[in-house]
Amino acid sequence: MKVVVLTGAGISAESGVPTFRDSDGLWEGHDVMEVATPEGFAANPVLVQRFYDLRRAHLAKVEPNAAHVALARLEESLGDDLLVITQNVDDLHERAGSTRVLHMHGELLSALCLSCGARFPWETDLSDSPPCPACGESTLRPDVVWFGEIPYRMDEALQALQEADLFVAVGTSAQVQPAAAFVHWAAEQGARTLEINLAGTISTDDFDESRQGRAGDLLPQWVEELLAEG
Repeated sequence: MKVVVLTGAGISAESGVPTFRDSDGLWEGHDVMEVATPEGFAANPVLVQRFYDLRRAHLAKVEPNAAHVALARLEESLGDDLLVITQNVDDLHERAGSTRVLHMHGELLSALCLSCGARFPWETDLSDSPPCPACGESTLRPDVVWFGEIPYRMDEALQALQEADLFVAVGTSAQVQPAAAFVHWAAEQGARTLEINLAGTISTDDFDESRQGRAGDLLPQWVEELLAEG
């Protein structure tokens, strides 16, 4: 059985990672257009770099939770038949033990050079304009996908959804495209669909089944059920 799991901000919020999207539409007091768009970066690169420097530093203070661990355990059983597609830019899936993780929105612990296009693992600040390890230019930016940019590795994601027998969405608001359409793409290919979320979403009725509650409680239960089915 091939399983695709989509994870969103809700799964990492239980580890203490801020979702950065409040009811007033602000991220840490900043309008999304200021800190998460190419235009915002062009207008005030120092502000954007500091914003992501703070996020990067905070990431070192949090740990994977039971939901991350459950998905790593599922990979131990399913191997290549499980793919985790995450909208999150943190590394909590990997720290829990998952290796088959597709970061469609990039990674906080990675830097992208605007001069040569190279990408590098990166754990320190970017606001002091360090040189690119490849070309030497001081044009590094966070290697994350901002609003208006194309998500990474979409061909791989779509291929996995086409082959999936089961699609599960965990902790996602179902508001951001193209991930919000994943349930439809999977269902069209005959996959069963399951939503695990703290509360219902605008897409809840699109799933075959919806379970509401904390991912740290519900995901381990679901993994146990799936493994018991053999």
